Amino acid sequence: MSENADYLQVNRQNWNKRTELHVKSDFYGLPSFLKGVSSLNDIELKLLGDVRNKSLLHLQCHFGMDTLSLARLNANCTGVDFSTTAIEEAKKINEQIGQDAEFICSDIYELKLDKQFDIVFSSYGVIGWHPDMSKWAKVISSHLKPGGKFVFVEFHPVVWMFDNQFQKIAYNYSKENEIIETETGTYADKTSKAVLKSVTWNHSLSEVIGSLLDAGLSIKDFREYDYSPYDCFEGTEEFEKGKFRIKHLGNKIPMIYSIVAEKK
Repeated sequence: MSENADYLQVNRQNWNKRTELHVKSDFYGLPSFLKGVSSLNDIELKLLGDVRNKSLLHLQCHFGMDTLSLARLNANCTGVDFSTTAIEEAKKINEQIGQDAEFICSDIYELKLDKQFDIVFSSYGVIGWHPDMSKWAKVISSHLKPGGKFVFVEFHPVVWMFDNQFQKIAYNYSKENEIIETETGTYADKTSKAVLKSVTWNHSLSEVIGSLLDAGLSIKDFREYDYSPYDCFEGTEEFEKGKFRIKHLGNKIPMIYSIVAEKK
């Protein structure tokens, strides 16, 4: 399968199936969310700052919990995802909790809204589904107001070099060919028997940062973290509340990174 093949169809089927599992999973904790618990982590909350009355575009919002957590903080939110099932669920939850966020089903590359935003936000496991970081960055830039900021938190590319058990290097650090995989279950429900096929790409830090710079954004903040706020990998330990590492690797590898960029 080449980059020009219909990876979107494969991945959309993947995420439609995942959504059906995720909305019921303990991992996402939807019942607690419906009662008012935020789904956001301290990392992104600190980077986002005060979002009250700010227009905010959330790219790859899944079924909307983070988008709606931001709406609860009085941001004017628009969430976008390419999964039809995820957007349907997001709209249901939006109505259920009485928020007025807007949810749009679209592939990110095809997104052309007729407005710009104070903030564009995207987080955790998002860019691996895109073959071209240049196109991704241009979409972000085109939807930011001048002076607006992009807040991005993502799993570190070093994490994606390892096999699932973090025992050996299995993949390139930098983008090479697409990675085509079939797995049983999902990070949110590892006992599921659902068979999920995916097409992904690894992207180095230089590719990500370079694409943002080329799209007219300036990097205001860049950080790396030696833990994950999610228990979504094999062989983890929670060394502090809400902070997870690969047990046998400890703090030896970076697990996530964050970028704050501003449109010139």
